[in-house]
Amino acid sequence: MADMDRPEGTDIKQGDQQEQGRRATGVDLQARREQRSETRRNQTFKNFLKNLMVIGSLNEEEAERAAVSVLCVLEQRLFGEEAAHLEAQLPGKLQDLLLRCERHLGKPASKFGREDFIRMVSEDLDLEAFEAEKRIRAVFAAVRDQVTEGEIEDVIGQLPSDMRDLWQRAM
Repeated sequence: MADMDRPEGTDIKQGDQQEQGRRATGVDLQARREQRSETRRNQTFKNFLKNLMVIGSLNEEEAERAAVSVLCVLEQRLFGEEAAHLEAQLPGKLQDLLLRCERHLGKPASKFGREDFIRMVSEDLDLEAFEAEKRIRAVFAAVRDQVTEGEIEDVIGQLPSDMRDLWQRAM
C-alpha cells in the first residue's frame, strides 16, 4: 500500500503499539530483575540463618532474634565507620533488621567489656548469661562465615581482649 492509500492514523497506531510493547517489555524486565534481586536477598538471609541455626542449635525465630540482638549490641561498641563496614558484608535483610535496632539509634559508640556485652544480650533475649554467651558465640561464628577475614580483624581490633575471646573461640 502506498503512503497515500494508507488509512489516516495507521502509522501512529502501529507506532504507539510498538512503543507500548517496548515499555511493557522494559517494565516486565525491570520487574523480573527486582524479583530476582529480592529472591537473592531472601536466600542469602535464609542461608545465614540456616548456618546460625546449625551452629547454635536454634530454631529460625531464635536464630533471627539472636543475630539481631548480638549485632545490635556489637554495633554499639564499634567506633567510626566500622559498624557500617561490617553491615555492608551482611545479608541485606539482616542489614534492614539492624537499621531498626533502637538500642543504638543515633547514639555514639561506647566502651564496654565482655560482662556488659553478655548482660545486654541476655536482657534482650531474656536468657541466663551462660545461654546468652552461647548465642553470642554462635552469631559470631556465623558472621565469620559471612564476612571477610580482614573485616573480622578490623572488628576484633576495636574490642577489648576479653571480648576478642568471644570471636576467637567462636564455635
